Amino acid sequence: MALSDYIHTFGQHLLAQHGERVHKIALDVGFSCPNRDGSKGIGGCTFCNNSSFSPNGRTPNALESQLDSGRRAIAKRTRAKKYLAYFQAYTNTYADVIELDALYRQAMRSHDIVGLSVGTRPDCVSPEVLDLLARYRGEGRIVWLELGLQSAFDDTLRRVNRGHGLKEYQDIAIAARRRGIPVCAHLILGLPGENEAHYQTTLETVLDIGVDGLKLHPLHVVKHTILAAQWRRGEYLPLTREAYIQHACDLIERTPEQIIFHRVTGTAPRDILLSPDWCSQKWNILNGIEHELARRGRRQGYLTQPQFSATSEIILDAA
Repeated sequence: MALSDYIHTFGQHLLAQHGERVHKIALDVGFSCPNRDGSKGIGGCTFCNNSSFSPNGRTPNALESQLDSGRRAIAKRTRAKKYLAYFQAYTNTYADVIELDALYRQAMRSHDIVGLSVGTRPDCVSPEVLDLLARYRGEGRIVWLELGLQSAFDDTLRRVNRGHGLKEYQDIAIAARRRGIPVCAHLILGLPGENEAHYQTTLETVLDIGVDGLKLHPLHVVKHTILAAQWRRGEYLPLTREAYIQHACDLIERTPEQIIFHRVTGTAPRDILLSPDWCSQKWNILNGIEHELARRGRRQGYLTQPQFSATSEIILDAA
């Protein structure tokens, strides 16, 4: 058995839709963030050191060079011949729409780049950007809009200095899907002050708003962040590996089968990761989630079946 036997994975979705493997190439093209440059705030989210998910740190290579190196890395693992340009680092709609169009089209210039996945904040997506992405869809491109929500609780978002609330996410998710643009929501487990009831309510909220894909991430502590200082002072305790696997599986069971999981864990490089150690071990966590679902005898959507349709009241601890 494999993880894709238990959840609807992005890779298997693309394989089924396009008849061959399509892989993302992660890109950093030097975008900033309004929560760092003073437009909304200074310092960014308390957990944010973009090197934890940027393939090139903060000195990105030229776009073509990143695409070429991505192709070579993927070729070592798979036989994929088609790719999505994944604009990943920082806020990838944070520019004039003309500049964005030129950059996105540059990435899609090669015949083997069949579309885009654009990671951004929900407060940085204008109607003009949505129209642009919808235009690419009309040209036959694969397009995904990845929105970093992290939590549906505004108190939590303020606590981590996120700089936006649930309403901004809701407005953009609805507007994007009305234009036919699929939305992938990023959710973090282990945010300060949250517990399993918060995670489940966040998932239910996102599903109620409407979503096409999900990414689950454990909160990890990396160097040069406000969260790192809080962790050193004993003000924040990360989830254990076992707790994360349990919570992730709980959410997977509650997610309807048609929703696509783009990711069910996240990692950070060892050279910047402070805690927890297990967040440097991607396959260890993926295997743990697979084994836990197998142990339960359950898969994605198990708790959305008719016999589980009635929802019980969830009582949230005071944050």
